[in-house]
Parts: sequence; C-alpha cells; structure tokens
Amino acid sequence: MRLTFIAVVAALIGTCSAPPSMLEQVMQLGELRVVTRNTPTSYFVTPDGPAGPEYDLVRGFADDLGVKLVIKTVENVAEILPQLSEGNVHMAAAGLSMTESRLEYLSFGYPYNTVDMHLIYKLGSGKPRSIEETVGRHIEVVAASSHSDMMEMLGAAYPELDWSENAAVEVVDLLEKVARGELDFTIADSTEFNIQRHFYPDLRIALDLDIADPIAWAFKKNDGDSLLARADRYLIRADRSGFVAQVNDRYFGHTEKFDYVGTRAFIRHFASRLPRYRPTFEGAADNTGVDWRLIAAIGYQESHWRSHAVSPTGVRGIMMLTQATADYLDIEDRMDPTSSIHGGARFIARQIERIPDSVDEPDRTWMALAAYNVGFNHIKDARQIVAWQGGDPDTWLDLSQALPLLAKQKWYSRVPYGYARGWEPVLYVNNIRSYYNIIIWLTENEIDAEADDAAQEEPAPKLIASTSGTGTDIL
Repeated sequence: MRLTFIAVVAALIGTCSAPPSMLEQVMQLGELRVVTRNTPTSYFVTPDGPAGPEYDLVRGFADDLGVKLVIKTVENVAEILPQLSEGNVHMAAAGLSMTESRLEYLSFGYPYNTVDMHLIYKLGSGKPRSIEETVGRHIEVVAASSHSDMMEMLGAAYPELDWSENAAVEVVDLLEKVARGELDFTIADSTEFNIQRHFYPDLRIALDLDIADPIAWAFKKNDGDSLLARADRYLIRADRSGFVAQVNDRYFGHTEKFDYVGTRAFIRHFASRLPRYRPTFEGAADNTGVDWRLIAAIGYQESHWRSHAVSPTGVRGIMMLTQATADYLDIEDRMDPTSSIHGGARFIARQIERIPDSVDEPDRTWMALAAYNVGFNHIKDARQIVAWQGGDPDTWLDLSQALPLLAKQKWYSRVPYGYARGWEPVLYVNNIRSYYNIIIWLTENEIDAEADDAAQEEPAPKLIASTSGTGTDIL
C-alpha cells in the first residue's frame, strides 16, 4: 500500500535526527506534486494526453528525479498560494512572475523565461498614449496576479484610475470581454496575448507596462532550498541544452508573427466557405486518422478553401496538388473538391509516416507539413545539416533553422537534393499552426454552444415524494 504524503513525512521524522528536506520527502514519496493552471501557456489536456510548456518542463524534472509526476490544476492564480502553504503540493509551475507580494510567501527558482506585460484595448475604442489617458475608463485584471500588483503600483501614482481585480476569471476571459466591448482595458502577458489575438484580431497593445519580466517555478518559503536547488540545476541544464528553447518554440513559436487582416479574413471564411467542405474534411480524417482540423488548415493555407484555385506554377485545387502528386495519388481531377481533399489528406498522412520514428509529436507533424510543402527529400537534407551543426535533427526548432540554409550554396552544394527555397516551408508550417489553433478554438466553442443548447432542451428533473422522512428527492 502506497504511503501517503503525511505518512512519509512522519516516518522520516521518526527515523532521522533532523527533519527530512523537501527533496528527501519527494524522493521517499516517489511523487513530485505540482500545482499549475489549466491555460494554453501552462498546462492543458489534448486527445493525446497532457501538454503545455509548464507540463513539458516539469515532466522532464520529474523524470530527472526518477519519480512520478502528479499534476493538480486550479481554476485561477489566486488558488496557487494556498495549495503550497497547506502542503498539498511541492511546487508551482504556472508561469508565475516574481512579484513583491509573492516574494513574501514564496521562493522562486531559476528564471527560465521572460514575458512582457501589456495593457490591451480594442481597435476603434481609442488607444491611450499614456496611463493618464486611461483615466475615466475601466481596467479589470486577474486577482492575486502580477497584473494586480502592477495596478496597485499604478494606482498609488495615479489615484484617479478606475480599476478592479477579479478572482473568478483568467486572462483569456478578460481579453474576450475587451474584444466584445464589455471592458475598456485589461492586462495580459505577451505569451497569453500572442495566442489569444489569433482568436480576437481586434485586440491591440495600448502600452507596454513591463518588459522582460522573469518567469520561474515557485516553492513555499522557509521550506528549505533542497528541491529548489535541484530544480535550478535541472532547468539550467535544460536551458543550455536547448530544451527550454524547444519547448517555447513548440507552444509559442507560431504566435510571434501575426497578420491581423489575414486572421480576420480567416474567421470570416470559416463561417462562409468551410461549411460546404467540412463534411469532406471530416470524411478524409476518418479514412486517414489525421485530424480534420489539420487537413482543413492545410487546405486554407493552400487555397483559402477555393476549389478552383490555380497557382502560376500549375498546382491547383483546394489542396493545391501538383500533377505529379495527383498521379501518385491516382487522382484524375485536381479541381474536384472531394478528390483534392481526400488526396491531400492521404498525402499528409504519408509524410507523417515517412518522418523517422525518433521524432515525437508535435514536431513530427510540423516536419510532415514542411515535407508536404517542400518535399520529403529536402527535409532529409535539412536534417543532415542539423546533424553537421551539432543540433538535434528530431526537433522542429533545429530543423526550422536549418531549412533556410538550403538556399545557400555553401550548404545546398553539400547535400544530395540540392537547392530549395528553405524559408518557405518554415513560414508555411507557422501559418498552418496558427490556422489549426484557430479552428480548434472555434470548434471547441461550437461544442460548448451545442452542450448549452442540449442542457436547455433537457426536461426538468422529476420530483417524487420521498417515502421515508420528510421532503422531496430529485431523481
């Protein structure tokens, strides 16, 4: 029978002359218990299992310790401190910045990332050029966050500011309120804003309130530094090896460049063009095992979901297949939407299969997308360049840096398949990743709306008089 956290501590105290360190408690328990937030910038669950930048890093730390990782999620940032102070978890990995108020209760480790802090407004509502110009308009922020600390500081300097903090929401909720015109301003970190602006293209940065704010893991103050020191050693190694950069690229790399006009057009086309082809994308997914939303994102990148699209180079149709690819797939009419979509789905599935087994997801899919664009043989060449440079050819981060070198004679002259416009597949993959994320977000909202409708249509519970005692049971 597995010992409980408290039982392990008690056993160690009874057998040791000194109280066990936090690291010793973790090792004896065989578990690293971590509190985090269920957000795109920290932790979330996909059909393939847990994911997120904090999850990837802390999972690596648990593996380094040789213990099981146990994740506890909280609804908002205000719940993190109680989890630590009550001893429910060993540490917090939730994208926390080192604010003065947190430093009173928490110890922070190695800063493995930085974020900029932005004041966000909606396009057309009037952009303030200074904090003074926000007076008379309302700012709402997440309670117990670095953003509320910032507002406390600004409020002391500008007492007339109208602001409030909300403990029941996350930043994404406040960004939606700003986008809907229900709120004048909110504050968001750059990582959060760069993701959410793809969903709300009218959001804009009004002011930069802080630049390069350090992000770190947090530990309960006065619990000793044994676990913190071990975490620091792990993160420093992960940073120097490039793993931290790989994680950041995996989750944030595609968000750094953004086209407001293009994103707004995409959301319009999702409503106007996609519905007629969506059943075909879904059918192609059933046949190939590739997510229909990814196939649709490829189709949008290729043709903006126009069945009669033709490029100057002769590729055509929704999935913009070359004649050679159409022949390989035994497709007679590239302009036929069903043939094109099913053919494109089979082709991307084939590229995913060809990527070496040593490549994990999601890097495997990003490499396959690049192969769809530039050809699998050029991917092989770029992997060779990565190896020559001492990088990791199994990571998209390193491969994306090597692909543009295929346009330089110094490199393309040394590889079997020669010259390629290697920067194009990198842009191609980043665009599709953005479209894919937007489709996921739009369809998840769609599912939520259907669930709400079903709940409203469901008949009210039947009331039956209880046969024992008094009152009524709801069955």
